[in-house]
Amino acid sequence: MKEYTVAVVGATGAVGQTMLKVLEERNFPVKKIVPLASARSQGQEVLFRGRAVRVEEARPEVFQGIDLALFSAGKGVSLELAPEAVKRGAVVVDNSNAFRMDQAVPLVVPEVNPEALRGHQGLIANPNCSTIQMVVVLKPLHDRARVRRVVVSTYQAVSGTGLEAIAELEAQSAAVLEGKDVEPSVYPYQIAFNVLPHIDVFDETGYTLEEWKMTRETKKIMGDDSIAVTATTVRVPVFYGHSEAVNVETETKLTPDEARQILAQAPGVVVVDDPAHLKYPLAVQAAGRNEVYVGRIREDFSIARGLNLWIVADNVRKGAAFNAVQIAERLVQDGLV
Repeated sequence: MKEYTVAVVGATGAVGQTMLKVLEERNFPVKKIVPLASARSQGQEVLFRGRAVRVEEARPEVFQGIDLALFSAGKGVSLELAPEAVKRGAVVVDNSNAFRMDQAVPLVVPEVNPEALRGHQGLIANPNCSTIQMVVVLKPLHDRARVRRVVVSTYQAVSGTGLEAIAELEAQSAAVLEGKDVEPSVYPYQIAFNVLPHIDVFDETGYTLEEWKMTRETKKIMGDDSIAVTATTVRVPVFYGHSEAVNVETETKLTPDEARQILAQAPGVVVVDDPAHLKYPLAVQAAGRNEVYVGRIREDFSIARGLNLWIVADNVRKGAAFNAVQIAERLVQDGLV
């Protein structure tokens, strides 16, 4: 089997570290791993396949000889360096919001639209974490009954913001339990024992960028602009695992049992739906796993053809690192890298 020189940009961050783990777990055909990060992280070491590898500064020239580059270092870094990597022959899978809505860039969830990878021009976008887990569940329902409208409310873990947010939740939780004052820095308000209806920046409509990401990305990934999507995205004091309450209206009626049967056969989906025995998806159970979990599947009696779903996944894994590696695997499988 052919092996590849793989760069991970943002290798010292939460998602970058998980990308390295997932590449190792999946036995991806890595000939050489090249961990990259900002200048302040240069010289640090990361572990890959049991050995320490020195982190280099991410600069245009280091992409010479790279076959595949997985980016998770933020929009600014992606805008600056992803085109430079492509120019030097690398295929880039980018985890930021920099290129997702660019019509020339495929926005891919391998269980949903792997065909979008064909004809790529060196750059593939990894969708938003909350969008990924939702469309993995929506697509098989859409194929059977055509989804017309989606109303989603999210309950998103702090790891979606990064390592500093994880540390802030830990520190604030300890401080509150000890009766001490809390000084927020990562978030505008205390996150410990609190709920913030605010992810990313607000615009003039009163929606946040995170909410628009879910709306726009869902249409692009599903390949259907007629699907109506509205979102409310919320940060909760959970370390790993985004949860979503999703209301779906379909063109053809689906019963809850039919939906369960469809989803039980869907790739990447695990149905956990036995309320009589208190079995439903939980963030703590999804943490560290690559699957998307769905439960609480029930009819919406307020409309003629509606279902309510509860969808949970590890946002750092399926919502970011694992999806990126799945894209890389598909590129290799289809001879596109």
